[in-house]
Amino acid sequence: MSFSKPKIRPIAPRTRRILLWTAVTVLAYFIYVYGISSNPPGFYLDESGLAYNAYLVSMTGAGEFGPRFPLYFQLYTGGFTQYSNPTQIYLLAVLFWIVGPGILIARLCAAACVFGACLLLGTLAARVAERRLIGVIVGAAALLTPWLFEVGRLVLETFFYPMAIVLFLWAVFLAQKKEVWSWGNVFAVAMSLTLLTYSYTIGRLLGPLLAFGLIVFVSNRKRLISVLKTWIIFGLTLVPAFIYRLQHPDISTRFYLISYIKPDSKWSDIIPRFLSRFFQDLNPVTMLYRGDINPRHHIPDAYGSFFIAAFVLAIIGMIVIFVRHRHDRWWWFIVFGLFASVVPGSLTVDPFHTLRMIAYPVFLLMLSVPALEWLLEKSSADANPASQSDRGFFSLKNRRMLASAIIILGIVEASFFHSRYYRLGPKRGYVFDTAYKTLYDDAVSGPERPIYLVDATWGPAYMHSFWYATLEGRGTDEFVHMDYGKRPPSGSIVISSEQNCSNCEMIRKEGIYLIYRQK
Repeated sequence: MSFSKPKIRPIAPRTRRILLWTAVTVLAYFIYVYGISSNPPGFYLDESGLAYNAYLVSMTGAGEFGPRFPLYFQLYTGGFTQYSNPTQIYLLAVLFWIVGPGILIARLCAAACVFGACLLLGTLAARVAERRLIGVIVGAAALLTPWLFEVGRLVLETFFYPMAIVLFLWAVFLAQKKEVWSWGNVFAVAMSLTLLTYSYTIGRLLGPLLAFGLIVFVSNRKRLISVLKTWIIFGLTLVPAFIYRLQHPDISTRFYLISYIKPDSKWSDIIPRFLSRFFQDLNPVTMLYRGDINPRHHIPDAYGSFFIAAFVLAIIGMIVIFVRHRHDRWWWFIVFGLFASVVPGSLTVDPFHTLRMIAYPVFLLMLSVPALEWLLEKSSADANPASQSDRGFFSLKNRRMLASAIIILGIVEASFFHSRYYRLGPKRGYVFDTAYKTLYDDAVSGPERPIYLVDATWGPAYMHSFWYATLEGRGTDEFVHMDYGKRPPSGSIVISSEQNCSNCEMIRKEGIYLIYRQK
C-alpha cells in the first residue's frame, strides 16, 4: 500500500502581502518605541493624574472624584482642580483592565496611537494621490517628525489627538468624493468631529471650527443638505458637554488661568492680542529653528519641532493648490484646517505650545501631497499638453532632482534630531518629576504611617504618591492628602511640593520636592 504525500497549498499572493506588511509594521513599531522605557525618564505629574484615574476606572468605573463613567474627569483638588477629557482615560482604562497598570504600558499605548495615526495619514496620502510611493513618503515623514514623535512619548491628553484628526480627514475625504453624502458618510464625519471635540480641550473650539469649514463643500442644494445633516448630528453630540458645563461652571477655570481672556475682558483687548498670538504661532522660524521651549515637549538644542524639508514640501503644496487645484474643494478644506488648527493655541499666553497646536503638523503633512504629486509626476503625464513641459526650469528631471534633494535634507534632519533625542532625552528627569520618586521611595522605606502629602507652589504632587502606591500594590490609605492650606500633625513624615517648609525638620530636598518631619 502506498501513501501519497499531502499537497501543500501555496500561500496566496494577497495573503503573502498582508503577512509581509504586518511583519514590516510590527518591526517598525518596535523600532519606533526603542528606548521608551527610559526616555522620557520618570513620569510627569499630569501623566500620573491621567494614569491613576484610568486605573480607578478599570477597577470601579469611576475616577478619583465623581460618578461612574463620567463625561469629564476631575483631576486634583483645591486651587489645582482641572477637568480631563475622557478619551485617553477610557482608552488607558481598557488597557489597564487587560494587562494591569504600568508606566511602560501607558507609554507604549501613547506611542501606538501616534504610530497608528502616522500610518493612517500615509495611507490617506496614498489614497488621495493614488500613488503608494507618495503615501510611503508622507507616512515616513510623519513618523520621523519631532512634533508627533515626541507627543507619542507623553501620556497626556494629546497622545490620541493626531489619530482623531486623521480619522476625521478620512471621513471627510470619503464623503466629499460623493455628490450626495450617504447617512454612513454623514455619521462618520459627525462622529469623528465628536471624537476630536471630546479628546482634548482644544477640541471644544477646533471641533466646531472644522465643522463650520465643511461649508467649503457646499456646491449645490444636495451638498448643503448633507452638510446640514452633519451639523445637526454633531450638534446633538455636544448637548452633554453643554449640560456638564452648566452643572460644573468651574470647568472653564483652567482656560482662564492659561489664557489672556478673562471673564471681564473686552473685545477691543482680545482681538489685537489674538491676532498677535496667531501670527506668533504661525512664525516658521520658531517652528523650524527652536520649537517648543518646554523641554518636556521638545528636546532642547535639536532645532525645531518640524523639519525644514517637510515645511518646504508644504509650501510647494500650497502653491500647487493655488495653481493646479484651485477648484478642488478638498484642498481648500485642508488649507482652512491648517489655519483653524492654530486658533486654539493662539487663545493662550504660551507662544508656540506644541500640545495645543497638535493638529497643525497633520495638516502641514497633508499639504505635502500635492507637492509630491507635482515633483514626482509620472512621465506619461508630461505627454499631455495640459501638463508641465519637460523643458525649462520646471522640467520633470529638475522636479525629481528637487524632490530627491528635499528627501535627502529630511533624512539628514531626522538623523540629527533622533540622535539628539536618544542622547539627551534621558537627561530630562527634572521636567518629568524623577525627584519625586526618589523622595517617595525614602518615605515608604521607613516605618512611619501614614505619610502626609502637602500640595503647594509646585502643584498637586500628592497624585504621584497615589500612582506609585498603585504600581507597588500599596493601599492609598498609607497616605493622607492634606486639604490645601492645612498643616499635618506634629511628628508626621511629609512629602511636599512647597518651596520651603516652616516649623519642620528637613530630611531631604530633591529637585522641587521636599521630605521633612513636621515639628
